[in-house]
Amino acid sequence: MNGKTFAEKIFGAKKGSIVFARPDIILSHDNTSSIYSTFKKMGGTALANPDALLITLDHNAPPTNAKLANDYQVIREFVEKYGITKFHDAGDGICHQLMSYYAKPKMIIVGSDSHTSTAGAFNAFAAGIDRTETAGLWKQGETWFRVPESVKITLTGALPTGVYAKDLALWIIGMIGSSGADYMSIEYHGDGVKTLTISDRMVLSNLASEMGAKNAVFPADEVLENHFGKKLDGLWADADATYLQEIAINLSEIFPVVAAPHHVDNVKAVSEVQGTKIQQALIGTCTNGRLQDLREAAAVLKGKHVPKYMQLQIIPASKEIFRQAMEEGLIAIFMDAGANVLSSSCGPCLGTGQGIPADGYSVISTANRNFKGRMGNNASSVYLGSPATVAISALNGEITDPRGIVATDKFPYHAPQSATVDIKEGDDRFNDGTWNYSDVDNLNTDQMFAGNLTYNVQSSEPEKIMPYLFKGFDNSFSERVTPGDIIMAGANFGCGSSREHPSVGLAFAGVKAVVCKSVNRIFYRSAVNQGLPIILVPDAVDAFRQGDHVEIDFEKGLVIVGTKQFAFAPLPSKLMEIFSAKGLVNYVKNK
Repeated sequence: MNGKTFAEKIFGAKKGSIVFARPDIILSHDNTSSIYSTFKKMGGTALANPDALLITLDHNAPPTNAKLANDYQVIREFVEKYGITKFHDAGDGICHQLMSYYAKPKMIIVGSDSHTSTAGAFNAFAAGIDRTETAGLWKQGETWFRVPESVKITLTGALPTGVYAKDLALWIIGMIGSSGADYMSIEYHGDGVKTLTISDRMVLSNLASEMGAKNAVFPADEVLENHFGKKLDGLWADADATYLQEIAINLSEIFPVVAAPHHVDNVKAVSEVQGTKIQQALIGTCTNGRLQDLREAAAVLKGKHVPKYMQLQIIPASKEIFRQAMEEGLIAIFMDAGANVLSSSCGPCLGTGQGIPADGYSVISTANRNFKGRMGNNASSVYLGSPATVAISALNGEITDPRGIVATDKFPYHAPQSATVDIKEGDDRFNDGTWNYSDVDNLNTDQMFAGNLTYNVQSSEPEKIMPYLFKGFDNSFSERVTPGDIIMAGANFGCGSSREHPSVGLAFAGVKAVVCKSVNRIFYRSAVNQGLPIILVPDAVDAFRQGDHVEIDFEKGLVIVGTKQFAFAPLPSKLMEIFSAKGLVNYVKNK
């Protein structure tokens, strides 16, 4: 078998190869001001490819404090100074929806947001990167890619009535786990793909990030051609391509599901949690804020009203969608049902805007993440579901099946479930220069640095990050971490957002290395860019016990735990050069 996958074709190299490429689009949003600061630190004065930049103001739109408003103004001045033509101001929409105006087949797209993968719906290779790497791209125009292994998901049949793309996406996450596709490229194949709209495909591509994947991609078929209104020159895998894993799903067998707190892979049938009381609901975000989603919600809400005290927020993904929803009468339906319709933004999804839940609230949302504290309050819980599931649950004040029935479905898969670990007061995890988080899988970026602080503290200001580092997870960490410390951690370290604040903070603190079982792809790149070594040695983590002395010999490729030695492949010379330079900023500046 000599066939090539989509990823191998677009990069012109075999899986595992490291290649350099010039992205067609480089996305950034509210974090552009921080990227600009890093760009200047790199010695940047001219943009390598200004036409590639796509800049949106969406995560805190409209800005919720003077600091954010000033950041927005810095971005507008940057856009004006450099003549950026692909710019969308506050209120225009959420970046991944706006990307749909620009993404085309065969493009390579990167963005300083983990859900950049959404553009894979348009037969593009789209992946998230961090802010520092984005600044490097502004200056150099190209970056490195590791050609990923690929997963083939073959879909047959069609989704039943009352079942939606969000259910399918959560179904897959429940099958394989939140790290089940780590660093992989997901390809969607089969006759079932033809039954999925562009909106459906954007949902599935968006949630690739929650599978740990680098990207997800759909073919340039007749559905995409109808969307663009013309014949397309797309790119697709060969029939005899080799895959790391192949999964077959009959769409007709899917039923409504939700992701229960506090992880997206904690998937359950709606019937398993039906009756769970909720106090708040959210329909929108980059995952499910398109016109199709709003129509599905309106069909449920029309002529009805949510209960007293129920908080229902609805956020169209763009100004264009908002206008279309008004013209179709959907906004009137929502308002008559007692919903608050908010300006197009990301706010409530990451706890930075209107819609932060109260203590003890259970929320059902169409968003893509339900980490503890994700919506801005550690004392709340978030369920994820389709727009129809959220709408009918809001009407009833409890999680309800959108099919209008009381079913007895049971989610059939039991992927390793992610547990939320909080270090309790008095549980001292530090000893002899080593932090013991070896029992913590899926230590996510929200636990390392709260999402609602992301735009109040620039990632280029490490001294301001330090007081908040790991707060809410291990409250003693930021006060006690010292240069030379080593962190021992479990699997999927650094999952979640593309925000680089955690890696910036850890590098600034002088952490010598993180030794873990596996690491999130974007976090790994971010750590490299900050000069923070991530060493993947699962056996060393399993052997470690609190109190063991840990040493790392980078030249010999050894992790020494007590009296035991564990080998790892010595790091490539280019990475060691970045570490020696104390990060990509200095490396690029010196080069």
